[in-house]
Amino acid sequence: MLKRHLPMLGHTRGNRLAITCELKCGSACSHPVPNTSDNSHFRDIADAAISRRAALGAGGGLAAAVVVGATVAGAPAARADHGARPQGDGTLTFQAIDPVPRVVDDMTVPRGYDWTPIIRWGDPLFEDSPEFDLENQTRESQEKQFGYNSDYLNVIVDDEEGTTGYLVNNHEYTNENIMFSPEYIASNPEDVVGTAIAAHGLSIVDLERTGAGEPWSYVVGGRRNRRITGFTPFAVDGPAAGSDLLKTVEDPEGMTVLGTLNNCAGGTTPWGTVLSGEENFDQYFVGTAGVEEQERVGISPGPTSRRWDLVHPRFNLNNEDYENEANRFGWIVEIDPDDPTSTPVKHTALGRFKHEAGTVHIARTGHAVVYSGDDQTDEYIYKFVSRRVYREGDKANNMKLLSEGTLYVARFEGNSPAGEIDGSGDVPSDGAFDGAGTWVPLVRNNRSLVPGFTVEEVLVNTRLAADTVGATKMDRPEDVEPSPTSGKIYVALTNNSKRSPDYVDEANPVAVPDGGNRDGHVIEITEQRDDHTSTRFNWSILLLAGDPSTSETAYFSGFPKDQVSPISCPDNLAFDSKGTLWISTDGQPGKIGYSDALHKVTLEGEDRGRVEQFLAVPADAETSGPVIHDLDDSVFVAVQHPGEGGEWGAHTSYFPDFAPGGGLKGDLVAVPRPAVVQVYLDVLGDSDDEEQGSDGGAGNGNGKGRGQANRGKGSDNGKGKGRGNGRGKGRRDEENRRKGRFAEDGRRSRDWNNGKGHGVEG
Repeated sequence: MLKRHLPMLGHTRGNRLAITCELKCGSACSHPVPNTSDNSHFRDIADAAISRRAALGAGGGLAAAVVVGATVAGAPAARADHGARPQGDGTLTFQAIDPVPRVVDDMTVPRGYDWTPIIRWGDPLFEDSPEFDLENQTRESQEKQFGYNSDYLNVIVDDEEGTTGYLVNNHEYTNENIMFSPEYIASNPEDVVGTAIAAHGLSIVDLERTGAGEPWSYVVGGRRNRRITGFTPFAVDGPAAGSDLLKTVEDPEGMTVLGTLNNCAGGTTPWGTVLSGEENFDQYFVGTAGVEEQERVGISPGPTSRRWDLVHPRFNLNNEDYENEANRFGWIVEIDPDDPTSTPVKHTALGRFKHEAGTVHIARTGHAVVYSGDDQTDEYIYKFVSRRVYREGDKANNMKLLSEGTLYVARFEGNSPAGEIDGSGDVPSDGAFDGAGTWVPLVRNNRSLVPGFTVEEVLVNTRLAADTVGATKMDRPEDVEPSPTSGKIYVALTNNSKRSPDYVDEANPVAVPDGGNRDGHVIEITEQRDDHTSTRFNWSILLLAGDPSTSETAYFSGFPKDQVSPISCPDNLAFDSKGTLWISTDGQPGKIGYSDALHKVTLEGEDRGRVEQFLAVPADAETSGPVIHDLDDSVFVAVQHPGEGGEWGAHTSYFPDFAPGGGLKGDLVAVPRPAVVQVYLDVLGDSDDEEQGSDGGAGNGNGKGRGQANRGKGSDNGKGKGRGNGRGKGRRDEENRRKGRFAEDGRRSRDWNNGKGHGVEG
């Protein structure tokens, strides 16, 4: 009988929940860093630049020391004092909320806004889907229900009236401790494993609403509804397709892979498909001792926490028939959401590593450019440039763009004389405060450019190839997103708990003796001549995250530190219609003592670097997959792993149904359920509600939390198949016309979707 051996609840390095670390990434921070190469660290390069920026921002005074004491979690935060004027460059107006203590089990949004869950884990997607039943979960039922732990999200509006659309959502990983009762785990081990594998992957779900500006509902039995899981067949394409490195007993041709796992960030292509990055795939496999290729991606011998190998032998690499199974994961996959019968594809041309992001930008030359980070300590940033060119409206051509091209890895350089990079804060003689870099090619059009590596070896063992060419080690590259308006590329580097003061550089500039780079930072990259196919770029640091009231290293492009919201562990990035940056976080509770959040960051003008918190997620949750439809006064987020610190019968969250005490609230299930949430401007909301702050708020702009009006969770919306809310039609037509957001005939006068997930240069 399969027995579960999940980690004890508690905290691990950096005060993150141990259960989250184990299930999300296999406790990567607790193991030796897989990158043992002698390649330079970005922090060695960035140290002087940050010191100079801090000095200049302080009017030429001494900068804060690069090596400082640890941030005090839970200390008073600097207030984001911005009044009620429109924020930044975008069209979404709000008053920044106060940070919310980590223990508050609530969804906190700005005054004047409300929120509603669109869809939750276990919600039925098809006409024949079973209703969610905690005590009767099976692979078969989960394959027809919304998956677990939502991450990358996009919401696409597909009619001018703004009343129909669809969402695409990644499901990164599972937490069986709060998905199943201990009794069910003990008596149904194969069902537990089957359900968990089926709860991974992606969901594509049709949406509808009664009018513009209204909350969305999902459609049961929608034309595009689809579940993609750890059991779904994927085609393999690109130079490594058919390689001996991909063959197993069940796939002797190396051309078909069963499933996708640990899908993290992603992107929507200009031709309408979705890219999804397979991230921490290593944790699912039992490795073989002494195999360098396995060790380099973090696969270790010995039992895994999930023990899927006891039910499915393909997850044990010691089985000769499946020694290559792990090589079949760690790719960017492409799915056509408009065709539920299409076969999804794993693109080997983009390399194999722990992909975070997969965002396409069409360069002026017409080539498709894809940026991606490798989300682990001391890993690299990559770029792919297609061989073919994009043809608008030619889907058949465009679906082949990611099959062949050039794969690059980034090497960063500083501009200061080496002797002046000392962290003192003195401006060096060259007066510069940024740097440059090179995109180093690994593979070009089916030809390896790495000595000693075949094309297949470069693409399957991309980390080892990047080590060889001297790529720059980074502080956990997360999302990498090109701005759809400026074309600049933004990189979220979430943190590096193992960064020591001996290994700082100009681009990874923070290290404290006991915590490394605790709070992370964001880099801005400008391709040379604004050409995204270029092999040279310039870079600068947009912000060094932290709580300004306690962190000596926090830096916000010179914007006054006492006027920004605290921010830590930047993760996912998004843009609104004006190109303003939005950052979601993953790890604030353990670093600065506040719930994870969504922040807006101004990029241009005198307010550049201004950080304003828009929302906070419930206890133990992470903010994922932000989508900003500011022209519709809406923001969407995926609320991942709410209540992960609890256990069966003693939950720390009841999001989104909030049924306290372990009982039921109507027909709702009393467990935390990861969900996709819409936050919207509640123009007809109750003013008394709007004045009411959350449990953790100080009353300065914090609006509705739990129990907001008009939430009709699980109710029908009057169209026969809808799930979600029951709001009336036309509630906001006059308000929208007043704001000039519709043409005279009532149709939307601007693009709904803000170019989310891709850009096309003119």
